[in-house]
Amino acid sequence: MARILVVEDNDMNRDMLSRRLQRKGHEVLMAADGMQGILMAESETPDIILLDMSLPVIDGWEAARRLKASPATRSIPIVALTAHAMAGDREKALAAGCDDYDIKPVDFAQLLTKIDALLARQR
Repeated sequence: MARILVVEDNDMNRDMLSRRLQRKGHEVLMAADGMQGILMAESETPDIILLDMSLPVIDGWEAARRLKASPATRSIPIVALTAHAMAGDREKALAAGCDDYDIKPVDFAQLLTKIDALLARQR
């Protein structure tokens, strides 16, 4: 299966996502802020990143821009996750470099479909 980096500052969300992804056979890496997420993406080279947009230290918007600007991480697909689903947020996430967008609370089946589609595109 895939190595998935979950960048999420909320302990409950991080725990829920990681447990459900692991049950599906994925290896899950976790980061609690944007800077830690960038550093882990560079050192661990995950297959895909699930990136919360409201993060401490560096927010998800800036983290996505930095990840896509770096030759080491630019090819890693990013799914933006946000609870603040405002008009234009999807476009803003895509403009920042995210490959897809999903809202919280996460519809896990829908998120898995997005993950599978992005991983298939990578292969």
